[in-house]
Amino acid sequence: MHAMFRIFAALFAVALLAAPARAELNVAVSILPQQQFVEEIAGIHAKVTVMVPPGADPHHYEPKPSQMAQLSTAQLYFAIGVPFEKAWLPRFHDAAKNLTIVDVSAGIHKLPIEGHHHHVEGHHTAHEGHHETLDPHVWLSPKNVRIIAQNILEALSKADPANAERYHKNFTLFCKKIDALDAEFTELFAEIPEKKRAFMVFHPSWGYFANAYGLTQIPVEQQGREPSPKDLARLIRLAKEHGIKVVFVQPQFAQRSAAAIASGIDGKVVPADPLARDWFANMQTVGRAFHKALR
Repeated sequence: MHAMFRIFAALFAVALLAAPARAELNVAVSILPQQQFVEEIAGIHAKVTVMVPPGADPHHYEPKPSQMAQLSTAQLYFAIGVPFEKAWLPRFHDAAKNLTIVDVSAGIHKLPIEGHHHHVEGHHTAHEGHHETLDPHVWLSPKNVRIIAQNILEALSKADPANAERYHKNFTLFCKKIDALDAEFTELFAEIPEKKRAFMVFHPSWGYFANAYGLTQIPVEQQGREPSPKDLARLIRLAKEHGIKVVFVQPQFAQRSAAAIASGIDGKVVPADPLARDWFANMQTVGRAFHKALR
C-alpha cells in the first residue's frame, strides 16, 4: 500500500514538473480592446484589470478608489496613449511602487487627429495652420495592433520568463489572425472607387483605419465640440457632394448632431464603437459596415 502511494506521489511530482508554469501576472490596461490583446498572448497566465469600463470615455475618465487599490498588486500597466493617461499614469506609479508601465503604442507612427491620409476637397480641418494633436486611436488598425502585440509580448516575457515560450507561441497565433483580418480589409476596400472613399463619423476615431485602406474619415465633431449650425450646413453639403448616406457614431458620445446630418442627407446613423471588448469581432462588424456604406 505504501509502495503504491509512493509510486503515485512520484508520478504526480513528475507531472507537476512537466506542466507549464501557471504563475499569474496581475496586469492593468487602459481600455477594453487591450484586454483581448493581453489575453490572446498571456492566456491563463495573466489576470487583466481594465481601467475604463464599458460606456465610459477614455478622454476624461477618472479611476475609482477601488481601481487604484487593484493597481497596488499589479506588476504591469499597459498604456496605449489615450488622453486620461497623461494625468493618471504618474499617480498609478505612485500608488504601486512595483508597477512597470509599458507604452504599447511605442513604434507606431502617430497621425494627426484629423485630415488623415487623403484630403477631401472642401474639407478643412480645425488644425490647419496650427500645431496638430496626434490621434490616440492607434488600436483601430490591424497593422498597428501587430506592433502593440509585439510590445505586450516583450513585456510579458521579461516579467515572466518562465512562460516566455508559451507567450511567443500565442503571439504567433494572434498575429496570424491579425494578418488575416488585414488581408480581408485590403481586398474588401480595393474595389471601392477613388471618388467614393470618404465616410463620415461623429468623433474622429477611425483615422488609422482610413489611412490603412486608402479611405478618408470626415469628422462631425470640431476639436471636441459639437458643430455649430454653420458647420452642420457645411457637413450636410459635403456629405451630399460625396454621396454619403451614413453617419457613424460611437456610444460614448451624444448623437444629436449626427442625427441632424443624417436627416439632412436622407441617410441614417450607424454605430461604430472603437472601444468594444471583442476587438476582432468588432473590427469585422465595423469594417464591413464601412464597406457597405461606401459601395
